[in-house]
Amino acid sequence: MKVYRSIKPLIEEIGRLKRKQKSIGLVPTMGFLHEGHLSLMRRARRDVACVVVSIYVNPIQFGPKEDLRKYPRDLRRDTDLCREVGADICFIPDTRTMYPDGFSTYVNVEDLGDTLCGASRPGHFKGVTTVVAKLFNIVRPDTAYFGQKDAQQAIIIKRMVADLNMPVKIKVVPIVRERDGIAMSSRNIYLSPDERKEAVSLRRSLDLARVLYANGERDPREIIKKMRRAILKEKDAKIDYLSIVDLKDLKDINRISKNALVAVAVKIGKTRLIDNVILSNSQTA
Repeated sequence: MKVYRSIKPLIEEIGRLKRKQKSIGLVPTMGFLHEGHLSLMRRARRDVACVVVSIYVNPIQFGPKEDLRKYPRDLRRDTDLCREVGADICFIPDTRTMYPDGFSTYVNVEDLGDTLCGASRPGHFKGVTTVVAKLFNIVRPDTAYFGQKDAQQAIIIKRMVADLNMPVKIKVVPIVRERDGIAMSSRNIYLSPDERKEAVSLRRSLDLARVLYANGERDPREIIKKMRRAILKEKDAKIDYLSIVDLKDLKDINRISKNALVAVAVKIGKTRLIDNVILSNSQTA
């Protein structure tokens, strides 16, 4: 596995691969890798000739009171995992490399980034789309891989790619869960044992939504009311949002008549967790 920390040599390497007509897959990450990230890499390994993994904690997607400084990092472990999974290239830039002095260009997908996580984290998705656009320009992947846990992010990236005619296919890989049902996240490490038990309420509430839907409930307000009740049984749980929205435009819906995204963000203690499920005939998690 080759490791690059600067952009120019990586671009030159990508150019050599392109001339050999090698297909390229990109897995963008912020590191502290877990099985969710590894599932993206394994999927890429099956699909393409060259798997590129980026590891970069992107400061412009963090708000001023968020956890940028304490965001978990373990670069040695991360590179070992990338190597074990079979990544071909690992790109590990620093912030001066990604945002040199004078940097002043940003990519923003309007509307889609203003709801759900965007409502409580202003500017977050502007930071996400900017760094992903830069990575797409540097790596020039044929396919890029994102996790379903970050459903809003994946939807926004797809819109950016479509609107800007970027020649990359976006593949969204199913959520990977811990044994207790919690969606895998680098932030799970923040949870105390008691908070960890309470965090299972997110998955239980989503399972409840699926059962209600399977039993014929189509009123989002009724589903949300019962989900809210299930989550707030936990003493340290504070709901940021609980919404049922259209999968394309992320707008609230009055009645579930087609595929819908049930998205939830909850603070357990000081840790903010997100999770989701898609309600459809296939009931994909």
